[in-house]
Amino acid sequence: MTEYGYFLSSEEFTPAELIHQARRAREAGFSRLAISDHYHPWNGAQGNSPFVWSMIGALSQVVDLPVTTLVSCPTVRLHPAVTAQAAATSAVLLDGRFTLGVGTGEALNEHVHGDRWPPFAERAEMLREAVQVMRELFTGREVSHRGRHYTVENARLYTVPERPPAVYVSAFGPAAARLAGEIGDGFVTMTPDRELVRAFRDAGGAGKPVVGGVKVCWNTDWGKAVDTVHRLWPTELLPGELAQLLPTPAHFEQASELVTRRMVADAVTCGDDADEHLATVRSYAQAGFDQVYVGQIGPEQDVFFDAYQQRILPALAG
Repeated sequence: MTEYGYFLSSEEFTPAELIHQARRAREAGFSRLAISDHYHPWNGAQGNSPFVWSMIGALSQVVDLPVTTLVSCPTVRLHPAVTAQAAATSAVLLDGRFTLGVGTGEALNEHVHGDRWPPFAERAEMLREAVQVMRELFTGREVSHRGRHYTVENARLYTVPERPPAVYVSAFGPAAARLAGEIGDGFVTMTPDRELVRAFRDAGGAGKPVVGGVKVCWNTDWGKAVDTVHRLWPTELLPGELAQLLPTPAHFEQASELVTRRMVADAVTCGDDADEHLATVRSYAQAGFDQVYVGQIGPEQDVFFDAYQQRILPALAG
């Protein structure tokens, strides 16, 4: 049966707001939490970007829900040995209820050291090696590794959970989906794409969890909801590889000038029509997803949680 969680958007909300949302999500009946890992927001209007590992530590003290990163990049901004330590500590704090979602990343977040931003094929190689390094460190044994992309010398994690955290791999195209099937314990993608799910399962992902995420904007005023999404998240509608290649929020703002209000209205579920929200969320279950994380865009968080508690989650359970 598909589980429904809440998506905490680090780009849009302050640490205190994220904590409040986590508590409200639990009260509303969501069974899991996911949280984004960004150094920058996608645009200035979003206006936030707290350090995800600090946030996970805080979440572990206020809710008892499982937490998944959607997603972290363990290859450039943070070395995989450092990411492994952060993930292991998170799993201990959450008493094993932590899942490490990883991906090949975006220049927006990963270029901040001034490193060259590699093409996808090289980033996929880096991710494969990073996952290998992290899995070795999760054992709690001393690790030395000299690979094509990473060197680790005499590294040992002394704080490790009883079981290593699962590693789910994000993908938005067939090649990345096949990589997820080969190296991941699960698969993350943001659209209910049956073909991507099939590519993942055919490449070794049979029987492994498939995870999706979707943003909505619940508001009794449909027009205001559309305006909110158009102001805060036009980046969701940018095509192709732009999201992986543009380096700064200013570049995303420039590209987003091409995204019209009508495009937003056609692509994002806005307003308070419960049937539309149910159809959007159910489309993931119908495509074979095991977990779906719903994120509310904009400040109307309590209104969203009340509506989903009373109207959406009971219908999904039924």
